[in-house]
Amino acid sequence: MENTAYIDNEPCAIIPGETILEFVRRHRGGDLIPTLCQADNLEHYGSCRLCSVEVAQAPDGPSRVLAACHTPVAPGQYLYPASERIRRLRRNILELLLSDYPADRLQPAPGQLPTEFQRALAALGIPAVRYPPGARHPAPAPDLSHPYLRADMAECIGCYRCVRACDELQAGQVLAVAGRGLAARIIIGADQSFAYSPCVACGACVQTCPTNALADRYGTKTATHDRLVRTLCTYCGVGCNLEVKVRDGQIQGIQGAADAAVNRGHTCVKGRFAFEFHRHPDRLTTPLIRKAGQLQPATWDEALDYTARRFQEIKDRHGPDALAGISSARSTNEENYLMQKFFRVVIGTNNIDGCARVCHAPTALGMQWTLGTGAATNSVADLDQTACILLIGANPTAAHPVTGARIKARVQRGVPLIVIDPLRTELARHAQYHLRPRPGTNLAVLNLFARAILDAGLIDQDFIARRTEGWEAFAAHLQGLDIAAQTDVCGVAWDLIQAAARAYATAPAAMEFHGLGVTEHWQGTKAVSLIAAIALMTGNLGKPGAGVNPLRGQNNVQGAADMGVQPHQGPGYLAVDDPQAQARYQDFHGVAYPNKPGYKIPEMFAASTRGDLKALWIMGEDLLRTDPNTCQVRHALSGLEFLVVQELFLTDTAQLADVVFPASSCFEKEGTFTNAERRVQRVRPVIPPLAGTRPDGQIVIELMRRLGYPQATHSAPDLLREIASLIPFFQGVRWEELGDQGKQWPVAADGTATPILHREAFKRGLGRFQVWDFEETAELAAHGADYPFILTTGRLLEHYNSGTMTRRTPNAELVGEDLLYVHPDDAQAKHLANGDTVRLRSPRAETLMRVALSDIVKPGVLYTTFHFPEASINHLTSDVGDEFTLTPEFKVVAVDFERAA
Repeated sequence: MENTAYIDNEPCAIIPGETILEFVRRHRGGDLIPTLCQADNLEHYGSCRLCSVEVAQAPDGPSRVLAACHTPVAPGQYLYPASERIRRLRRNILELLLSDYPADRLQPAPGQLPTEFQRALAALGIPAVRYPPGARHPAPAPDLSHPYLRADMAECIGCYRCVRACDELQAGQVLAVAGRGLAARIIIGADQSFAYSPCVACGACVQTCPTNALADRYGTKTATHDRLVRTLCTYCGVGCNLEVKVRDGQIQGIQGAADAAVNRGHTCVKGRFAFEFHRHPDRLTTPLIRKAGQLQPATWDEALDYTARRFQEIKDRHGPDALAGISSARSTNEENYLMQKFFRVVIGTNNIDGCARVCHAPTALGMQWTLGTGAATNSVADLDQTACILLIGANPTAAHPVTGARIKARVQRGVPLIVIDPLRTELARHAQYHLRPRPGTNLAVLNLFARAILDAGLIDQDFIARRTEGWEAFAAHLQGLDIAAQTDVCGVAWDLIQAAARAYATAPAAMEFHGLGVTEHWQGTKAVSLIAAIALMTGNLGKPGAGVNPLRGQNNVQGAADMGVQPHQGPGYLAVDDPQAQARYQDFHGVAYPNKPGYKIPEMFAASTRGDLKALWIMGEDLLRTDPNTCQVRHALSGLEFLVVQELFLTDTAQLADVVFPASSCFEKEGTFTNAERRVQRVRPVIPPLAGTRPDGQIVIELMRRLGYPQATHSAPDLLREIASLIPFFQGVRWEELGDQGKQWPVAADGTATPILHREAFKRGLGRFQVWDFEETAELAAHGADYPFILTTGRLLEHYNSGTMTRRTPNAELVGEDLLYVHPDDAQAKHLANGDTVRLRSPRAETLMRVALSDIVKPGVLYTTFHFPEASINHLTSDVGDEFTLTPEFKVVAVDFERAA
């Protein structure tokens, strides 16, 4: 039969392209053919030969032995996966491996699960070993140098899965094979320990290793468990799927879900290892109420009743606009939906905002202006189909590590990479073209980039004619640019811009990614609009391997915005002052809906200082660590009549509160997150809520009820149904149909998802070109003469935002402080050596930091992170923000520095 092969003489249907191993597993399960060098998320290798099968062309015909893992199955083949000949071969392979394997580790240790190798031994039988010990005997002493990783090469069987995982998934090249033949062995770095190697502790090697040659501090691979729970990482916007081992209500360890479309079994050091915060002794476990100036323990009913009473009093006395809320991108879609519903439907105000305000609000607005939708146009998986990658203002190997590793892997395979970033990031070192503009001049370099494409005649004229408007004015603006003046402004050579632009525009499909280095600027929204225009003029939208793709900062930035956590748009991005949207919301909720846009977060601070804002409820945000100009933020919060904070820990912001609610962690709740590629995925409860805590959504519902609104019991599936009935692009999102892979919105009523946006048309109809000129930020215009250096800020791989969670894990052993990165030329001029302490000053404040000499920055530019309270970097940052969204300009701060006394 044309599409049939035979397993032990029984006919089975073939799926074109599958291997013999995949074919047999699909029909007979995963136990019939054992493997050691094979892993589903790695390329086929075929070195161990344990997967060998007999293959014949007729039932009684001659056969040959082939490796099932990389041999395609063919019609008419007769496969014998467990014949006597194959059994003997497999036992002989095991015998060779056992000649150099510790005899006391053939069985799992007491209380542990067997490794893959031990399972193979149990299934095939442990043969008597006739061979002498190999060249690796005895093995080196175990490596216990790293906070997380362990190496005991006595158990290495030479499958090389660890090396391949490091190369293929992480693109790290940290592990390698040294020696030849029997002397071949795995080395770490330059034959170092893990602690002194360039390893980033992603753990891919540990997860894939079929023995305990590589392990982690939790013994995750072999840890026994009574439950294996699939959930999502709560750190960045990649949305990695995790498998969490739980025993007796405690997390035993975490691994990446191998079949996940998002992360393919990969994770970063935070997602895999930084989970101990959930049981840290600093966790809040009881509500707190301020009495006589001190926060004191209270019962839940006391705290909820008091909060509801104070909210009602303030509303009655000053009106609904005297109250405001700040929601969290760390919370689920359902919880963010409830938070905005509380303020709009129960209180009657649009004063609701979220942490997207300090990161990607310019992305949403700029892309809405140009395309009609402010979300990623494509999927990260499209990297496999792109011919060019354009990375602007982002450091994904640190901030979005799994996506960053995927980009790096594609670049190592020859895909051209263009980086536009003042910093020499890890990916910039791999880029074919690195454009290093002065911080704050993105608009100048992007205009020049577009001009170079136009001058080279590389525009997609058909696409522009069919699908855009405003091209003539845009082209005229580009042609009128003073190239010399603009290159002088941004500091990037014109010939370099031309070469990079040509590489982007000549690619059959070019894929753009951008981050906070674009959005956290005075002209952030304009820059995003211009990035989208560059994609329009080259036809790089609506097709695989292309698009405009923001790298969302936190795990649910996209979802929080989708749910309406913004003062000018309700759920589904409908304008609150649009009469049709008003009618939709009012009909749905059955109450009058506020029709005046509310306060953005910076406007909340200003309103508090004026005395107009009286009460603020903050859910899961430490504003004194994450928002700029900390002294101004503290002044605004201290001036409120009533401040409520909902948190895992008693953060600096919580210490100012009148009421503190102890919230459950991400491991203790149910709901959905929406990742950076619009993928709605399920968050599942791993362990019960810590005693004394409650999920964010349940706390919101308790207050809704106390204020007279009959909100139903907290249920993620029920809330998702409510959301889907209100938000048009969630129409087909149903809890029970999300499965393990989730769905990318918009989801049609029949459940069909949308991996690629704008295939036929843009949300606004025609894509719109807009004209923007570069303008200097007020920060440098006002203070640049007195503070001649530019400070720009970002994230480290090992930590997350203000470090509230990661500082309470062993990640703090990996990196324990924020450093100030200084170019060696500037250090020499200031008579500084590596490790010296300097006084870093801005017009607002000063702090002490240790310096690290590095070429990551250009002369005149300084770089640091904001994870540790000791540095208090946001005391120095300004209150300058994007001119449309007020997103803070964290990337340009006028500073000076000198050696500390």
